[in-house]
Order: sequence, then C-alpha cells, then structure tokens
Amino acid sequence: MSPLLANTYLHYLFDLWVEAWRKKCASGHVIVVRYVDDIVMGFEHRHEAETFLRDLGERMRKFGLELHPEKTRLIEFGRHAERHRRQRGEMKPETFEFLGFTHLCGKTSKQARFIVLRRTAAKRMRAKLQQIKVLLLARKHDPVQQTGEWLRSVVQGYFNYHAVPGNGRSMGKFREHVARYWRLALRRRSQKSRMTWDRFRPLAKRWLPIQRVLHPFPRERFDAIHPR
Repeated sequence: MSPLLANTYLHYLFDLWVEAWRKKCASGHVIVVRYVDDIVMGFEHRHEAETFLRDLGERMRKFGLELHPEKTRLIEFGRHAERHRRQRGEMKPETFEFLGFTHLCGKTSKQARFIVLRRTAAKRMRAKLQQIKVLLLARKHDPVQQTGEWLRSVVQGYFNYHAVPGNGRSMGKFREHVARYWRLALRRRSQKSRMTWDRFRPLAKRWLPIQRVLHPFPRERFDAIHPR
C-alpha cells in the first residue's frame, strides 16, 4: 500500500504543482523523473533550479512534510558541466544515485558526445552479493543442479534490471563474485574438496548467464517531449 499511497498523494502534492510551476516560472527546459517518492529533476538554468528548490520546500511544509536533508541537493550535471568545472579549477562533475544506479557524466567512445553513464550502485551490489553468499553457504549440501537452477534465475533476474548500456563491467564483476562464492560453498562441503577452478568453470559456464545489454539507451526508450 505504501507505493500506492505515495503515488496518489504526490500526484496532487507534486506532479500537478510541478506542471503549473513549469509553465509559470521556467523559461528553460525542466525535466522531471519521479518513481514513488524518489525524484530527479534537470534544469537548463541554475537560478531556476535554486528557485524551484526553495519553492518546493515551502510547498512540502504546507502539508507537514520536508525534503530529506541528506538526499536533496543541487549538482552541476550535463553536457557542459565538465567544461564549466574545469574552467573554475574544480574536479570532475558530481554523480548521483537513482533507482539503484550511479549516474555519471560521460562521452561516447567514437564521437566523444555527451552521454549519461549508468553504473550499478556499489552499495546495492555489495548488499545483493552478501545475500547470495549467505544463501549459497546455507545451500552447500544441495544438489549442484538444484543450486545451479536457482543461481541462474537469481543472476538473470539481476541482469534483467541492471543490463543497461555502459554497465557491462559492473555486471561482469557481479557474475564473477557469484561464481567465486558458489565455488567457495562447494569447497566447504568437505575438508578434502577437489573443486579447483578447472573443475568449477564448466559449472559456471552452464548455469551462470553471461552479461549482455538488455535495455536500449534512454533516448530510444523515453523519446518524448513534455508539451509546453
């Protein structure tokens, strides 16, 4: 019920209000992405972002709510962020986390055009791997095929969400760690285990899916312009 109530409440408190604010106060582009109570917004002009943040705080207080002080922040992000920060003698653009991904300013490998890179958030990956490690140790005496079938569904489910363009390295590390934890669990079946990497690799090849991109780029998936 929590996501349903949050969506219903924020539709009136936030969505409709943002649409009105955009038409009334913004002269540049304003991008809004909301998933339940997690929100990321992009502004063409910094002063409009600062004005919106102040207005949003006032709007929330009217309903007895407040913005999360540690998760609410303004950052310089986008195609000009790196150049502007370099001119001011500052470090590379900041990153932000949203829906389990760390978003970074990047460039395409061939034409060096700006692109938003997405990497699996390190904290989220560590938590998932730790969960799998514990479960594998609990299953160490189960039949190999049974554990393999379970792992295949777990890893494929993970890839189904995180297999976005540019995230191949993170997915590869995830698969590598899962394989290492599975071999560790198999070796703990016996003090005289002979589960070497040469013996284990065929199992990993059979049961652990190979990482590959499953989602298109955002410009292909969300090719829409908000009407003004």
